[in-house]
Amino acid sequence: MNLAELLEYIDNGAPLVSGTEAFACMERYSHEAMRLTAELNGAYHTPDAVRDFMARITGREIDPAFRLFPPFYTDFGKNIRLGRNVFINACCCFQDQGGITVGDNALIGHRVTLATINHGLRPEERGVHHLAPIVIGKNVWIGSGAILLPGVRIGDGAVVAAGAVVRSDVDAACVVGGVPAKIIRRIS
Repeated sequence: MNLAELLEYIDNGAPLVSGTEAFACMERYSHEAMRLTAELNGAYHTPDAVRDFMARITGREIDPAFRLFPPFYTDFGKNIRLGRNVFINACCCFQDQGGITVGDNALIGHRVTLATINHGLRPEERGVHHLAPIVIGKNVWIGSGAILLPGVRIGDGAVVAAGAVVRSDVDAACVVGGVPAKIIRRIS
C-alpha cells in the first residue's frame, strides 16, 4: 500500500487495525514523522527551516506566512492540512491519522492536543483504531492546553478557551470552555 492509497482508505472512514497492510503503511510514515519531529525539536531553526520541516512532515506545500514555535509532535504527519497564515505555538500534539484541517488565520495555543483516533472499548478490540477528522475553521483561536477529540468541527471565528475538552462541534463565532466544553458566549 502506498501513501495515496492509505490516505484514501483513511479519509473514507475505514478503521486502522493492527496487523493489516494499512496499519503497517501508517506505521512506516509514523516512524518518518518521529524522525523529522526529533530533528525539528532538537535544535534552533529559522522560520524558513521550520516551514521546510512542516512541508516534509505533511508532504504538502506550506504557506510562507505559516509560523510554528517548536517543539511540535505528530505521530503520522501526512494527514495534516494547513491553511494560510496559521500559527501553532509550542508543545502541540497532532494525532492526525484521521485527518486534521486547520483553516486560514487560525491560532493554536501552547500544548493543544488534536486527537483523531479512538480505540475499541473492549480489550480484544483495542488494536482497532477508529478515525474521525478534526476540522478547524478560519479565524479560529484554540487556547492553551485545549483538547479536541475525534470528529470535532470548529466553526469560523470561534474561540476554544484554554483547557477546554471539545467533544462535539462548535458553532461559528462563539466561545466555548470547560470540561466538556460548552458555549460560554456568542461573539457579536
